[in-house]
Amino acid sequence: MRRILVVAGVLIVLAAGIGTAYYESTHRYGGNVRGASTEFDPTRTVASPKPGPLVSPLFGGVPQHLHVGVGRVRPPFRRDWVSGGTSLVEFPPAIGFHYLYYAALNGNLIAVSARNGRRLWTVHVGRCEASSPAIDRLGRGSVFETFLNRHPCGRNAAKSGDGQLLVVAAGPSHHVRWSKHLGATETSPLIVGKRVFVGDAEGNVYCLRDVDGETIWTFHAGGAVKGAIAYDRGRIFFGAYDGRLYALRATDGKPVWRAQSARDWFGGHGTFYSTPTVAYSRVYLGSTDGHVYSFGEQSGKLRWSHGTGGFVYGSPAVGRGRVFVGSYSDTFYAFDAATGTVLWKFHANGPISGSATIVDGIVYFATLHRRTYGLDARTGKPVWTYPDGAFTPVVTDGQRLYVVGWGKVYAFSPRKRLQTANSGS
Repeated sequence: MRRILVVAGVLIVLAAGIGTAYYESTHRYGGNVRGASTEFDPTRTVASPKPGPLVSPLFGGVPQHLHVGVGRVRPPFRRDWVSGGTSLVEFPPAIGFHYLYYAALNGNLIAVSARNGRRLWTVHVGRCEASSPAIDRLGRGSVFETFLNRHPCGRNAAKSGDGQLLVVAAGPSHHVRWSKHLGATETSPLIVGKRVFVGDAEGNVYCLRDVDGETIWTFHAGGAVKGAIAYDRGRIFFGAYDGRLYALRATDGKPVWRAQSARDWFGGHGTFYSTPTVAYSRVYLGSTDGHVYSFGEQSGKLRWSHGTGGFVYGSPAVGRGRVFVGSYSDTFYAFDAATGTVLWKFHANGPISGSATIVDGIVYFATLHRRTYGLDARTGKPVWTYPDGAFTPVVTDGQRLYVVGWGKVYAFSPRKRLQTANSGS
């Protein structure tokens, strides 16, 4: 009898341990925080870029990183051209001056024609890379790109060592205008006026002059800064690996406020790799704790958060009162931007790591199982899919949709344009 009681006791303790472990793994950072209209202004958002010389000059399109494309570009598509090779292209191109500018993991910075995909030039940098370039009009066009350590690329390439910000002429000469030594950096450069903002793995944030790279100010965060920096109304916003979201004055780098992700039972926290998106007087970003967060832009106070069941690395796409973001749980979400209410969700074929992009009422994202999806942004119903893509898959110039595959860039144009041209001939 005693042996039976002992065995029963052991089984009870084991069951309790398993139950506790399961609950801790699924509820480690607490439940959802439902929001309201507090500190939410539906009119406080910027317009997406317009067609022109600098149609999509940086990651997310605008300094607020809305990830909203221009133009009337919808499926069905025809493929116009494909460019690239076998080296991973993790982040989407910047588009300007009728060219696409992007970098590959093999350390090459590349410019290709938006019209036919022909390569204008390649700069062999020989460094690891994990960011999108930015372009501006400096010297009739310049390309800014950040890099990690020199090859070979390994886990430590994103943690320490000698990173670089490289600036080259956008035109055929592609000569180096200047370069600056930083810590290992994978933040896509942000250009506002004549200033460039980047962060690095050592927690440093730099404000530099675009003409020569001279340092205007620096700020040191409590953890690595890996996502891009957002800007709105005189402030910059960025997340760090200390689990905090920072707001600084853009003029001098003075702190305005800082907020933090939820803490678990043991005092741990999720980290912020996600790039912030600023809209409606809110700052939206995802965390490795599996939550999507909405903070007040002026106050830094938490306005809502919602768990997704997996890491959230991507930057939210925000438009028409909705927040779109994917999770490592294989699920893509549409949230109400004010309250965090789930409007719809879609189960994809694998983990979602990159950022989404909204183009003409369709929201595009990719999975690590190398498939790109296009869903109706209102309903979540599938509209289009393509068997390539892994991270942030889509940018547009209002004429074509450019899909970033694993190692290639594809250009698609709407079939209806071809049909209209034929009927009028």
